[in-house]
Amino acid sequence: MTSTPQPRPANRLIHETSPYLLQHAHNPVDWFPWGEEAFAAARARHCPIFLSIGYAACHWCHVMERESFENEQIAAYLNEHFVSIKVDREERPDLDDIYMQAVQQMTGGGGWPMTVFLTTDGKPFFGDTYFPPTARMGRIGFLDLLKQIRRAWDEEPARVREAANQLTDLLGPDVLAADVQMLTREPLERAVESLRRRFDA
Repeated sequence: MTSTPQPRPANRLIHETSPYLLQHAHNPVDWFPWGEEAFAAARARHCPIFLSIGYAACHWCHVMERESFENEQIAAYLNEHFVSIKVDREERPDLDDIYMQAVQQMTGGGGWPMTVFLTTDGKPFFGDTYFPPTARMGRIGFLDLLKQIRRAWDEEPARVREAANQLTDLLGPDVLAADVQMLTREPLERAVESLRRRFDA
């Protein structure tokens, strides 16, 4: 007699209504929905925010979930060193638009899943799209990227702040949600090349 595998415990996304967010409700990643709770947790832990934006019909979103967000080692690293936020671009097109502008400026392209790293006040300092779990096809592996981001956060905080500020200084402040100060929709004009070169290496 074989036992039926038990599903993983649900994370915070189990209380959301978005079908896309609910698809991630049993990931081992300790996801937060977008909101003040996530930003308060990041401030309390003084850790960077990992923001992942996608949508239900996105093929590469499902690939990255299967390869990385269901990966126990990657999830454990995220849970220890980051506050992770999952956003449905169809539910929050405003956030998608803002952070896509940042990613496009940093990389010259864009797409989904969108992978963005934020300061505790929501300012992006590095972003891109899909990452494989380990290095392949000239792309850094996601776990290695996470380690580089966390190392920069811990060892070069002034550089991270400078990157975030240079990217957002062009924009006027605006409050989009949950009293978190975010970017406006004005187009971004430039990115921080030092961090881009560092993480592309």
